[in-house]
Amino acid sequence: MTLRVPKLKGAVFESAVIERYRRREQSVEEALIDMYLAGVSTRQVDDISRLLWGERMPSQTLSDKLKRVYEDIDQWRNRPLAAHSYPYLFVDGVWHKRTWGGSVENVSVLVAIGVDDTGHREVVGVAEGMKEDKASWEQFVRSMIERGLRGVRLVVGDRCAGLVSTVNSMLPDARYQRCMVHFMRNVLSKVSHKHAAWAASALKAVFAMESRQAALEKAEQVATEMWSPRG
Repeated sequence: MTLRVPKLKGAVFESAVIERYRRREQSVEEALIDMYLAGVSTRQVDDISRLLWGERMPSQTLSDKLKRVYEDIDQWRNRPLAAHSYPYLFVDGVWHKRTWGGSVENVSVLVAIGVDDTGHREVVGVAEGMKEDKASWEQFVRSMIERGLRGVRLVVGDRCAGLVSTVNSMLPDARYQRCMVHFMRNVLSKVSHKHAAWAASALKAVFAMESRQAALEKAEQVATEMWSPRG
């Protein structure tokens, strides 16, 4: 069958239908890649692609797209940091479950969030597969320093001895502050369920004070109430 396509002089014909289909196809591919990165097995990705397309996504197509994704991630993780100073640095180790070779294992991810002079927050460091020991923290902090991390005055984290030691040795101009969230968790783990709500409220009241002196006075008040007989 021969179709005659109407044409306008000086204009190029573009099919809106094909463009819509191309965008839809790209969205489906991106969704399949997200599922794979989230831990969905290759077989499940194949099953879903068959359901959506009627055929499986070619393995080479998936491989090529994942390669580009990993390249973008590596470029972001290794980007220079010298353009800004980060007076405040929040660091922590987060544990996630990862599927690898058909088995599920726990993997630690070290994360650092920097706050610049304007108050803007951004993730400045991410390292996977490390332990929360001194050697891992040293390697993590060293990588950020080599990328240009500067101007750190305060580091906030948990009570990990390896982290505290690393900050003292590698960021000597910075002070270390224990994370309030971790501190509250540690305290509440020692409080009976009956008094947990009161203890949490009391601690939050101390942290809400706007000056050091007011916080110390509030802490004394809380301590006095804590030792008083409670029902």
